Amino acid sequence: MDIEKVNSMDFGEFVDVFGNVVERCPLIAAAVWSQRPFSDLQDLKQHFYAFIDALPQSGQEGILRCHPDLAGRELQLGTLTAESQREQSSAGLPGLGADERLRLAELNAQYRARFGFPFVLAARLRAREAVPRELARRLHCPRAQELRTALGEVKTIARLRLADLLGIDPARL
Repeated sequence: MDIEKVNSMDFGEFVDVFGNVVERCPLIAAAVWSQRPFSDLQDLKQHFYAFIDALPQSGQEGILRCHPDLAGRELQLGTLTAESQREQSSAGLPGLGADERLRLAELNAQYRARFGFPFVLAARLRAREAVPRELARRLHCPRAQELRTALGEVKTIARLRLADLLGIDPARL
């Protein structure tokens, strides 16, 4: 998809296509639509990033809370968004054994208790065994640092999702 196609989309089509670039946050796509026309695909991505950056901390934490736990209940129940399902599957998370799932559930619970939002990681860029290791490492980070790291992961996920939707190599965004 090229930038002319993106710029020609009406509101409903734009939100339908880009509404889950940021997990379960179609309002962000709605706000980004109002910034058209975009000069290029990089500009489109930057508008998503700018919206996230402009939010107060409570809004940024709200975006994080829209993300599911990795290998959590939603994966087990099959209720993840299609994008999250693909991302968690590419990291091999559906194939975790019972002990691995339990360990990840414990770490996810500790992380939520400490930070007040779920652990966010661009899972499709990680191997299955790296996920609990990274979660355990980040569990010990200062809160302000972890908020920045988690939002950086949200932006990475958004960039990858945009690349998928636009049919381009993520390195071009």
